[in-house]
Amino acid sequence: MRNLHPVKVGGYLLNGEHIYIQSMLNTRSDDIAGSVAQAKALEAAGCEIVRAAIPDQKAIALIPAIKEAVSIPLVADIHFDYKLALAAADAGIDKIRINPGNIGDIDRVKAVADKCRIKQIPIRIGVNSGSLEKTLLAKYGGPTPEALVESAMQHAALLEQFDFQDIVISIKSSNVKNMIACYRLAAERCSYPLHLGVTEAGTARMGLMKSAAGIGSLLCDGIGETIRISLTADPIQEVEAAIDLLKAIGLRKGVTLISCPTCGRTRIDLISAANAVEKALRSCNKNIKVAVMGCVVNGPGEAREADIGIAGGDGCAVLFRGEQILRKVPESEIVPALLAEIEQLP
Repeated sequence: MRNLHPVKVGGYLLNGEHIYIQSMLNTRSDDIAGSVAQAKALEAAGCEIVRAAIPDQKAIALIPAIKEAVSIPLVADIHFDYKLALAAADAGIDKIRINPGNIGDIDRVKAVADKCRIKQIPIRIGVNSGSLEKTLLAKYGGPTPEALVESAMQHAALLEQFDFQDIVISIKSSNVKNMIACYRLAAERCSYPLHLGVTEAGTARMGLMKSAAGIGSLLCDGIGETIRISLTADPIQEVEAAIDLLKAIGLRKGVTLISCPTCGRTRIDLISAANAVEKALRSCNKNIKVAVMGCVVNGPGEAREADIGIAGGDGCAVLFRGEQILRKVPESEIVPALLAEIEQLP
């Protein structure tokens, strides 16, 4: 276990006991109504921390509007202009994401650190392979994990000079192996909470794969306090994917669906049944495992870890709980019968 320095973000404490799900608004920064609507939708989907780009002074108006509409913490994403960080702090932001190396000279870094310390606003240092300092690129011959981590540590040291320690660090790369190596190295070298993500991961198809491999590997190592699955897609999909990932590795309670890939023994439309069950149970908060299996070979035997499930037969299925067969149901009643039985579970 890391000797973690807890950091408070809004009403949350990043202390390693809970992995917080983040996403980012992709509405235009000058569309306040649209941004508020998307923030509310993300909160409803399960997002726990939401970030908004603040590219100019007009975008500061997003902060009070979103804060009034949602209860989850709001992060201001700021580049280059330190005055925007100061304005965001005054507007009530819960956290600021900056790269201390790109907001100007040391006096500007001090101004941001002083303001955030007084207002008890944490700062997330964001480093990625596309913004690495030229000196480090020359030293290491490219954006290697060692170069990226050294950059992050240097930026943290800048803030520490001004008695500021409420720091969260992210060190992202679009290369999954490099991303994993970066965070493992950072976990060894600092005690600050780490925000995990594969940057520029891609569309929903490949972005999910890359994020699951990178973020999932680190979480299984006990590394990471917040996560974002970055997708070129509706950010709601980011949140849903993050929830599913946390469930898959046992870090979030809720329904876990077990289903077999089907084979030549299958005599029911298992794919449709599995999809229907998954959709129906998406908002179910019961901490259960549900099995949707194609035949008795994969039924109560291989799915004995499930709390409840079905195993297909010839145009029918058996409904089981644990290793106990409850009853046989015709194919047309498989999904409603299973859902009705789940409804009765505590």
